[in-house]
Amino acid sequence: MHAAPTALRSRFRQWLRTTRRKVPPGLRLVLGLVLICGGLLGFLPILGFWMIPLGVAVAALDIAPLWRRLRHAVSKGKPPRADKG
Repeated sequence: MHAAPTALRSRFRQWLRTTRRKVPPGLRLVLGLVLICGGLLGFLPILGFWMIPLGVAVAALDIAPLWRRLRHAVSKGKPPRADKG
């Protein structure tokens, strides 16, 4: 039961690594926004709602605070708490 989420998480990390290496920085943000927009049209047959989190992850590669939060969430399984102060 735990093998599927682990395999999916591993594939997700690998895809993000490949995207980070091969896609230029400005284009990554555009690609992320296109994926998010496509996810909003997820009710259509070819597109899916799975595109929204993938688009956020790709866009987060160019935005440092989002990238740190995403990296922590993937490694720990949940987002970090907001620190007060």
